[in-house]
Amino acid sequence: MLKPISVLVLSTLVLTSCGTIRESRVNPINWFGSSTSQPSTVRSDTGGANSLIPPQRRSIFRAKKEAYAGTDVDQITELHVERRPGGAIVRAVGVTQYQGPYDVRLVKLDDQSTGGVLTYALRAEQYRAGSGAAASRSVQAAVWVTDNDLNGVSDIRVVGRSNQRTARR
Repeated sequence: MLKPISVLVLSTLVLTSCGTIRESRVNPINWFGSSTSQPSTVRSDTGGANSLIPPQRRSIFRAKKEAYAGTDVDQITELHVERRPGGAIVRAVGVTQYQGPYDVRLVKLDDQSTGGVLTYALRAEQYRAGSGAAASRSVQAAVWVTDNDLNGVSDIRVVGRSNQRTARR
């Protein structure tokens, strides 16, 4: 019984003395002092770029970005605009002409997105394979549209090869 009480009293004394050592040079946390903020200057040779990020070098291993080679899907079957906090999710379902489509995207058509109409094209990359059942050729894609992009928009249109679907507010 004497041993646990003496350990408790000793640990209490050690813990209460930490308050006085907190400010002293014995504490290893105080060896380097506190941090200070200083304004940094932009070097003229970086052109305003972040000096912590190294410049991108040419490499034979880095693939170049290629243009998206998708083609319009044959028919748009469904269009859903699902409101979410901060914007909306535009989801389109379509049927391609051939089986085996991949890399399906909703691509914004800037030249047709005018006057309160936001226009997308449902595109997919596809091989010229057989055309089986519609269920095996069905694809869907979605895109997030922010409230800022939806400001002033009354119609959202998704265009396919043979038809288009429009959702109105």
